[in-house]
Amino acid sequence: MFLRSIARAAPRSPAAIRAGPLASLNALQARAASDHAISNPTLASIEKRWEGMPPQEQAELWMQLRDRMKVDWHQMTLQEKKAAYWIAFGPHGPRAETPKGEGLKIFFKVTQLTLASFLVFYAIHYFAKPQPKTMSKEWQEASNEYALSEKINPIHGISKEGYEGKGFVQSPPAEKS
Repeated sequence: MFLRSIARAAPRSPAAIRAGPLASLNALQARAASDHAISNPTLASIEKRWEGMPPQEQAELWMQLRDRMKVDWHQMTLQEKKAAYWIAFGPHGPRAETPKGEGLKIFFKVTQLTLASFLVFYAIHYFAKPQPKTMSKEWQEASNEYALSEKINPIHGISKEGYEGKGFVQSPPAEKS
C-alpha cells in the first residue's frame, strides 16, 4: 500500500513540477511498463535466441524483465519468471559450457609446454661451464678437516663435541676425467 501511494505522489513532487510535464509523463510510462506483461513472442525460446541477439536487445529485454520483477511475482507470467531466471542464471556468457574437446586441447598444450621447458633446461645445462672445483666432494671434505683444525663454530657447528652432521659435504664424488 505504501509503495502505491509513493508512486501516485511522485509526479506531484516539487522536483517533478519544476521539471515539467515530460518528467511526470516519463514516470507514468515507467510505472505503466512494469504493470503490463511482456509479450509471449518476445520471451518465446529465449534460451536459443539469447546468444544471437545483439547486446542492445539483450539489455532492453533485461531492463523490461527487471522492471517487471519489481511487481508482485504472483502477477508475473510463468514465461516471464522462466526468462528472468534463465537470463540471470543460465549457461551463457561466463557460465557457458566449455566446447567439446577443449580439455584435450588443454592437455596437449600443457604437455607441449612442459616438454619445451625440459628442452630449454637441458640446453642450458649442456652449454653451461663445468662446476667449479670447490663443488667437488674431495674439496668439501678438505674444508671439513680445515674447520676441525681451526675449531670453526664450536657451539653449533662442525667443531662441536659429538657433532654428527656432514659438515660442508653436499656434492657427490668428482667424476674422473
